[in-house]
Amino acid sequence: VGVCKQEMLQKKNAVLVDGVILNGPIMDSKAGEKFVEEACKIIMEEIVQKADDVTEKVCEWQAPETLKQILDLEMRDTGECHQKLLQLCRDVIQYSVKTSHPRFFNQLYAGIDYYSLVARFITEALNPSVYTYEVSPVFLLVEEAVIKKMIEFIGWEEGDGIFNPGGSVSNMYAMNLARYKFCPEIKEKGLSGQPRLVLFASEECHYSMKKAASFLGIGTENVYFIRTDERGKMIPEELEKQVQRARKEGSAPFLVCATAGTTVLGAFDPLDKIADICEKHGLWLHVDASWGGSALISRKHCRLLHGIHRADSVAWNPHKMLLAGIQCCALLVKDNSGLLKKCYSAEAAYLFQQDKFYDVSYDTGDKSIQCSRRPDAFKFWLMWKALGTTGLEERVNRALALARYLVEEIKKREGFQLLLEPEYANVCFWYIPPSLREMEDGPEFWQKLHQVAPIIKERMMKKGSMMLGYQPHRGKVNFFRQVVISPQVSREDMDFLLNEIELLAKDL
Repeated sequence: VGVCKQEMLQKKNAVLVDGVILNGPIMDSKAGEKFVEEACKIIMEEIVQKADDVTEKVCEWQAPETLKQILDLEMRDTGECHQKLLQLCRDVIQYSVKTSHPRFFNQLYAGIDYYSLVARFITEALNPSVYTYEVSPVFLLVEEAVIKKMIEFIGWEEGDGIFNPGGSVSNMYAMNLARYKFCPEIKEKGLSGQPRLVLFASEECHYSMKKAASFLGIGTENVYFIRTDERGKMIPEELEKQVQRARKEGSAPFLVCATAGTTVLGAFDPLDKIADICEKHGLWLHVDASWGGSALISRKHCRLLHGIHRADSVAWNPHKMLLAGIQCCALLVKDNSGLLKKCYSAEAAYLFQQDKFYDVSYDTGDKSIQCSRRPDAFKFWLMWKALGTTGLEERVNRALALARYLVEEIKKREGFQLLLEPEYANVCFWYIPPSLREMEDGPEFWQKLHQVAPIIKERMMKKGSMMLGYQPHRGKVNFFRQVVISPQVSREDMDFLLNEIELLAKDL
């Protein structure tokens, strides 16, 4: 090393500061470019080209301690050679869950969209941050265009919005925005001296509502959970009772969160009736349409969200049903008077200077709680440009048609039992193995049935044949929740799912 340093210093204009040679770049660009090229080849071969191959495993299951050894997770003083790193890339791919596999049904996202993927490659390579026009001109204009189009589908004439890192964050934004609208002085003066604020959400709402109430200092005890009907929909009459109860207690109701597409049952709250109550009591109406919002794209299924145009804010995640790629989550706000910016701005003088040489209204970062922010709208935009609205609509319609096909097949098969008729892509059902089919309905039967789904899930994971979620819910024992999303999924995959459950449970 000493000889090399001497040789460098002997070169013309060589500069040494604190023992560090400052001439020339420190990175080996040619070697780096070669590594990127070879790694991209692995990505193409092992992920993209195998995305629709049902002969591949959904996952290569390994126990945590075993996987730690396989991956060699330790970081060392000296770097690894490129061949070792490329093998690590292969290992990471091999032992990760293939969410683009046609038989990955585990979450509210799945599949691969090639245009969105290319958009992510571009943004990862450019490494932009979306807060000022000077550093992110293209992506700020793209976000503006996408938000405008999403607002049209909600049915608002105008509005505002911002992309966030997840629907949970969008819900938190909405809660804080509603509170700011209710008592704007809270931004400067804080919680002291404020009334006891109360908000309302259904029993089936996403758990992020409790997290947001905790994070914002509202308190989880001040989230009033409204009873739902047997389909998981908020009961408007119960909401009215709870609002009146809160007022009698001397509390200050300020927000109602309705859900359009609940996590487990896929239920849609009656938005029109809830909006009536919000108007009557002067409450902000937020609709968490993180899961169900994409039905707005479908002329056939947009009726599920009838009344959403009356909401004050909407959370909508295109990375779910529309496959825009995690993460792609928008908070959309009906108010177009700059309420988002008023609520969140801190007016950092080093970033949001008002004497710039361009229109500073395009510096939108001050309406975000983040500073650095990913250009998540770009992948949705490029995908939308490629497929058009009709292509996105076809995805929604096909997913719901496949869900309907699965429901009809479940009804035909012995041992399968639906929890309820779904109205969205969530298909919830039990599988009753042969040994339990003649058993009398009672506590022992349900106790035994509760154990069936976890065993089947373990077997499918270790086999790698598919991934399917299960859970207990509101007094019901463990059942499967099948979610249909990916365009790679076919009717044959629905048949496989039912056949595989029967195969994996034949000895139970």
